[in-house]
Amino acid sequence: MKKHSTIAIAALATASLMGLAGCASSGTGSADGGEKTDLKLAVFNGWDEGVATSWLWKTILEDEGYTVDLEMADPAPVFEGLKSGDYDFTTDVWLPVTHEAYLDSYGDDIVELGAWNDESKLTLAVNEDAPIDSIEELADNADLFSNRIVGIEPGAGLTAAMENEVIPTYGLDDMEFLTSSTAAMLSELKSATDKGENVVVTLWEPHRAYAQFPIKNLKDPEGSFGATESLYSYGSTDFAENSPKAAGYLENFEMDSETLMSLVKAMFIDYDGDDYGPVVEKWIEDNQEYVDGLTS
Repeated sequence: MKKHSTIAIAALATASLMGLAGCASSGTGSADGGEKTDLKLAVFNGWDEGVATSWLWKTILEDEGYTVDLEMADPAPVFEGLKSGDYDFTTDVWLPVTHEAYLDSYGDDIVELGAWNDESKLTLAVNEDAPIDSIEELADNADLFSNRIVGIEPGAGLTAAMENEVIPTYGLDDMEFLTSSTAAMLSELKSATDKGENVVVTLWEPHRAYAQFPIKNLKDPEGSFGATESLYSYGSTDFAENSPKAAGYLENFEMDSETLMSLVKAMFIDYDGDDYGPVVEKWIEDNQEYVDGLTS
């Protein structure tokens, strides 16, 4: 509730102030003291690990007395929104490669809340029975893959890594590199594997596709995708200053890939819908000891 002006009656002044001291104000309301509790959590479009961890933190924080709105956006608007304070935090920043360019531009104006997973990587994936095992074999066998590589969003860090590193390193310039959306890529992947056709897509681990489709990663002997990446949470400066308790939870957040994939599986494979609230609540119930540790 909002703090109202103390009624100017001397007999009530002391009681009014004491009552107001424990109240939460709506815009900068508090779950604890003056903590701002109305939060906007930015989620990258189509990135399952970000959707999953965002729903997890929405549920956890709302159990702690916060109100959390999830807003889907592409990476550029997310980083711009963190800088401006329109968004409070996001859980899906990949470093040192995928979102490096964004950190170069926005890093001085946003706050790192820490890495929560250090087992992730960018990849090129093909159907499990494809006749090649390495990216260095792809150019010579391009015709077997309809001379195309199916990518995701044009502005994604994975797309930039393909265009700036992988394609020139392995001489893939003559292959058509299609970019549109993660959903479109997954649709192409499903269609090809259902038909038993060869397909090559840009992908990343951890991702539910590895549990859904018969696929394998192509080896990257030149290391063009870079080393294993870490997944970070980042917040606005306002979030770090006005919601220090929530920011502290994020700073202590850790989640290995096995645990993450169990949540992803529950949300996107075992469940066919978009009301993830009950699914996440059930997952929390099944993993209560882990979840309790996130806010202890």
